[in-house]
Amino acid sequence: MSETLQSGFIGHLIELRNRLMKAILSILVIFVALVYFANDIYAFVAAPLIAHLPENSTMIATDVTAPFFAPFKLTLFVALFAAVPMLLHQVWSFIAPGLYKHEKRMLIPILCSSVLLFYAGISFCYFVVLPIILGFFTSVGPEMMTLSPDISSYLAFTLKLFFAFGVAFEIPVAIMVLCWSGATTTASLKEKRPYVVVGAFVVAMFLTPPDVLSQTLLALPMLLLFELGLILARFYSKGTNNQETVE
Repeated sequence: MSETLQSGFIGHLIELRNRLMKAILSILVIFVALVYFANDIYAFVAAPLIAHLPENSTMIATDVTAPFFAPFKLTLFVALFAAVPMLLHQVWSFIAPGLYKHEKRMLIPILCSSVLLFYAGISFCYFVVLPIILGFFTSVGPEMMTLSPDISSYLAFTLKLFFAFGVAFEIPVAIMVLCWSGATTTASLKEKRPYVVVGAFVVAMFLTPPDVLSQTLLALPMLLLFELGLILARFYSKGTNNQETVE
């Protein structure tokens, strides 16, 4: 009996190793395909800042290696973000054999929506938040100041925002999972709405740069997504899950 359990455990470890290798390989393949366009990718990400720079002002590199490593690092993160569907596919392939049929029906929409919401958060940050924030910061400085942002600092700034908004847009998925698992209910979450409002601004304070504007632009979508999660969670309640299991 112990030998059977041991062989089963080793089999799971081998399967986990294979899934991890495929996930890493998918990131490397995408990175190799994109690395030639590293400078173009950086130019695309820097476009919201360039649009608000004063005339005759450019970005600078304060480190000798920054012109190479900044686009290189950005391309690696783009490859990681682009590989998210493949990563989730590997996670699903690993856990799916141990799930019941009704659990698979529940989790497949959640996994798909989590990918879409993650990309939606990054898109919202790039097309809406960045232009507002950068337009504000580039217009409030002293007139005698020459604005020349460092490419590495800007990259760290944008990556932090992309990650923050990508994760924050997963709130509806998190609520659905909590209600589906029975950890909480929509009624309980509605009662805690005042605490959620405060918590959204506290979380935004830690996830975004130390300015009120970016914190507000993150907290408000988080609250809207919380309300969306409450609506969608009605279809993923513990009672619904139990009913389908009995059927």
